[in-house]
Amino acid sequence: MYLILAILAFNIIVIVHELGHFLAARMMGIGVLEFSLFVGPKLFSIKRGGTTYSLRLFPILAYVKLEGDDDDSNSESAFQNKPKYARAFTMIAGPLANLLLAAVLLTGYFTVQGYQTTRVGRVGENAPASAAGLQKGDRIVSYGGKRTYVPMDVIQFLYITGGEPVTIGYKRDGKLLSGELRPVYHPETSTPMIGVVVDLTNPEGSNVLKEINSGSPADKAGLLAGDRIIAVNGTEVGSYEELVGLIAKNGMNELEITVLRNGKEFSTALTPVEVKTGEWYEVGLEFDYVRGDVLDAFVQSAVFTYSIVRSVFYSPEWLITGKANVSDMMGPIGMVSTITTTVSQAPDVGQMFAYLMYITGLLSVAIGATNLLPFPALDGGRLLLIGVEAVRGKPLSPEKESIISLAGFIIIILLGIYIAYNDILRLVVG
Repeated sequence: MYLILAILAFNIIVIVHELGHFLAARMMGIGVLEFSLFVGPKLFSIKRGGTTYSLRLFPILAYVKLEGDDDDSNSESAFQNKPKYARAFTMIAGPLANLLLAAVLLTGYFTVQGYQTTRVGRVGENAPASAAGLQKGDRIVSYGGKRTYVPMDVIQFLYITGGEPVTIGYKRDGKLLSGELRPVYHPETSTPMIGVVVDLTNPEGSNVLKEINSGSPADKAGLLAGDRIIAVNGTEVGSYEELVGLIAKNGMNELEITVLRNGKEFSTALTPVEVKTGEWYEVGLEFDYVRGDVLDAFVQSAVFTYSIVRSVFYSPEWLITGKANVSDMMGPIGMVSTITTTVSQAPDVGQMFAYLMYITGLLSVAIGATNLLPFPALDGGRLLLIGVEAVRGKPLSPEKESIISLAGFIIIILLGIYIAYNDILRLVVG
C-alpha cells in the first residue's frame, strides 16, 4: 500500500506540472496536440477541442505535446509562432503549478502538525551554540553570511560548510548580534536505538514519546505515543538529553524502561538495536516548535518553499565546488522510495497522510525549482532561450537551438541514468 501511495503522490506532482503547461498554453492560444497520463503504449484516447487526451500503459509520469514544439509549423497556434510572453508564460506555468501544489499541501501539514521556527528553544550547556553566545529566545537570522529563514537552512549551511567555524547572526530583543560558532565533528559510528521519536515542543526538552517506530524495540516492548519516560535502569529521566545519554551509556545491553501512562507507572524491558549513523556536527541547540492558524501556516509554507527554491539554485555552485555530490541527487526511483519510507514510519493512518502531504509538498517544490534552472532541456533552459531572443531581437537559428537542446538532452539522460543507478544502489545496499 505504501508503494502505491508513493507512486500516486509522485504522479500527482508530475501531472500538476504538466497541467500547468497545458492550462497556460490554452490560455495563450497555443495548440496542445496531446495531454497524456503516463507513458508507453496507448491504452485509450479521446479527442476534444483539437487535443488528444491519452491514457498509456506504464503508470508513471505524464506529458503535454504542444503544436510546433518539436517541428516547424506555419500554424498561428504553433508554439514558436506565439509572442515571447506567451511562450515564457507557458514554460514557467509548469514549475509555478508545482509551487502552488506545495503551498497547499504544506499549509495543510503545518496547520495540523505545526512547524519549527528559527527561534532557539533550548541551548545545551557548554555546547558550541552556547559558546557562540546564543540563548533561549534568540532568532537565528544568518549562518556564515547567508540569510536563514527556516531551521533547515541552518542545518544545510552547516553541512555545506563542512562544519567549519562560521559567524552566526541572531536577534535578541530587537538587536542584531553575532558570534563565532564552532561545530563539533562526530565521525560515523554505531549507536544503540530503541525506535522512538520524542516530543520536543517543550522548549526545556522532553521525555514524552511522540512516535513509536513500527517493529522497533520500543514497539515490541509495548511503549505507546504519549508515554513519558521517567526512568532508565532505575535512574530518573527528566529530559531528552538524559534519555539519550543513558541509552548510549548502556550500549546494547537490556534496558528497563519506566514510563508514566495515564497517571500510572509502567515498566518494561527492551534491548536496543545497533544503528549505524553517518558523520554529523554537534551544535547543541533546539528550535522552537509552534502551532498557528491557517494564515500562519500559509506564511510558513511560503517561507519554506522559498528556502527550498533558493537551495536548488545554490546547488549547481555547490556541485561544481565539491560542497555537494552528484551521488546525493535523487531521481524518480529515489523520490518514490523516499515517499514510501516516510509514510511507512507513520504510527497511524492520520499521521501517514500527514507525512504524505509533507514529503509530497517538499518534492513538488524541488521538482518545480529544478525545472526553473537555466539548463537546456529544462523549462528554465527554454526561458533562457526566450530571454536571449528578447535581448538579440531575434531567435537563435533552429540549427543552433537544436544543438543546444540535444546537448542538454544527452546530459540529462546520462545524469538520469547515473542518478537512477545510485537510487537503485541505495535501495539494495540501504
